Amino acid sequence: MIKIRSRRSVAAGIAILATALLAGCASQNSAQLSPTATATSTMTPTSTPTSATSITYDNSKYGFTFTLPTSWTGYTIVSDTWQGRDVAAGKVSDTGPLISIRHPLWTAAAKRQDIPIMVFTLDQWSKIISEKLSVGAAPIPPSELGLNTTFVFALPARYNYAFPTGYQEVDQIIQGKPLHGH
Repeated sequence: MIKIRSRRSVAAGIAILATALLAGCASQNSAQLSPTATATSTMTPTSTPTSATSITYDNSKYGFTFTLPTSWTGYTIVSDTWQGRDVAAGKVSDTGPLISIRHPLWTAAAKRQDIPIMVFTLDQWSKIISEKLSVGAAPIPPSELGLNTTFVFALPARYNYAFPTGYQEVDQIIQGKPLHGH
């Protein structure tokens, strides 16, 4: 929960939010992955059919599965890194994996909404919940998608703010609680 202490805090918060929104819009328009991001095909033995209407992405490294509709057959995984700022110090203090599931129809010319999954250690998630660690420009924390005994998996706040093609489908997938830790 965010506590507002003065009009100056409100003005500063609005300025930060406006800057974040502009930066977010600019990053949504970027045609390239960040310098550390890599895209790899995932239709490997770790992707298994679960029924006639769904497929499963199995991430054995972090211990979770994610169920997708068959229309996502041929998806790719984009690996990147999130950065978190220590709220008190105001500087980057933590980093971790950001795994995005990319629709098979996504191209640089016709981008679609990815399904971004932030991976946090239990300690990092505790810092986020206690508002000691901030992992995005939005004044709200990521939304928990699931967990296992080692990691918490979360959806970045406002991940679909630019409303790219396919954002409604991704919202429907997320509402079905497709992530399961193991």
